[in-house]
Amino acid sequence: MMNSEILKKIIAEWLEDKVFPSLAKRDTPDIALERMSEIIAVAGPRRAGKTCYMYQMIQDLLAQGSWSREDILFVDFEDYRLTDFTAVDTDALLTAFQQVAGKAPTFLFFDEIQQLPGWSRVLRTLHNQNRYRIVVTGSNAGLLEREIATELRGRCRNILMMPFSFPEFLRFHGIPHDERTLLTPARGQALKAFDRYLKEGGFPEVVKKETVAEKRELLQTYYRTIFYRDILERYNVKAKTLLEAVMRYSLNAFSDLFSISLFAKELKRHQLPGSKQTISNYLGYLQEVFFLMANDKFSYSPRQRAMNPKKIYLLDTGFSLLSTEFSENRGKLLENAVAVEMFRRQAECFYYKGRRECDFIVKKGVKPETAVQVCWELTSKNEARELQGLREAMSALTIDEGLILTYDEEKDLTFEGLKIRVMPAWKWLINQGFLYHSD
Repeated sequence: MMNSEILKKIIAEWLEDKVFPSLAKRDTPDIALERMSEIIAVAGPRRAGKTCYMYQMIQDLLAQGSWSREDILFVDFEDYRLTDFTAVDTDALLTAFQQVAGKAPTFLFFDEIQQLPGWSRVLRTLHNQNRYRIVVTGSNAGLLEREIATELRGRCRNILMMPFSFPEFLRFHGIPHDERTLLTPARGQALKAFDRYLKEGGFPEVVKKETVAEKRELLQTYYRTIFYRDILERYNVKAKTLLEAVMRYSLNAFSDLFSISLFAKELKRHQLPGSKQTISNYLGYLQEVFFLMANDKFSYSPRQRAMNPKKIYLLDTGFSLLSTEFSENRGKLLENAVAVEMFRRQAECFYYKGRRECDFIVKKGVKPETAVQVCWELTSKNEARELQGLREAMSALTIDEGLILTYDEEKDLTFEGLKIRVMPAWKWLINQGFLYHSD
């Protein structure tokens, strides 16, 4: 059992701390928390802003004037003093709060809930009591999804919190980005910001840093935390060298196919151990902790999807600053930024590969709806390849209209009877909820 004095000290610190960190405005749903019957579960990578989102909710509650800090219990389960906290200590925590605050809490905010063993049972029990409004955050997608699906089905509202989107990035830097403004010289400001966004990504604290060296140093810290705390410790990984190899490879091979078989052969050539199953497991872990995204090859057959290589992307393009590649591939960064936005919009995405290739097939329900190619620019050297890949995917999957996202080109094309729109990727990123629009 946890020492009750430690719990009281943690609670007293929360009640006495009157200063919130400065909070950047995020594009998150407005929630009337006092009227919510569901648990709010905020998932996303470390340092993306989940805790700040909680603080924003708390500030909104306090601003109403009907609630005080004595109505709110906030617990960070990554506090080292809570290392030995278990599910059975929950009652002691609530009792300690009542003793310190003089009343029972109405709102429970639990940060990094995955650190609490048996957390889903705790939430189910608390929710069943109908006394509390509950908000939790977690940095493990798979863990949250599995537990919510089994223990909390129908009781949760899920919110995905990602690093800054491009509109949030522009807002943070005070750059207007409404449609009318983008027809003025501010367009140049937006394009310059887009260049930085592609290279440096959208982690809020990274964005605040002044120099590339400072940004790289902070991203390296995030990388090591994911490596040690989120994967080695949480999944009890023994093959540390193999995990490092997979992560390092992904820093250089983003926006590309990852063949587990070829990677295993390369390891063997260098006399490094690593079975295909272990490599597959590690790829799964990296997706669960929001380091990588991986799209399957489009197929209606689950077996065919599983057999083919996945196309991998970094969850934030800033991680590319840790790459050991000597040359910057702008096209890969652009495609990765599009993949991140697809993930943010929770689109179901695949890649197409037949005789030719198409970067994204967006599925809606059971039907593929949109085909998207991404390239830095259309030139005489690549236009035929990009158009033919798009046409083959559209024809094979019965998709009516296609989209090509480039750095800064905009036009409408008809290619072999198919309508194709060419659009600047930065403009597409600004249009929230937009996948394809035809006038």
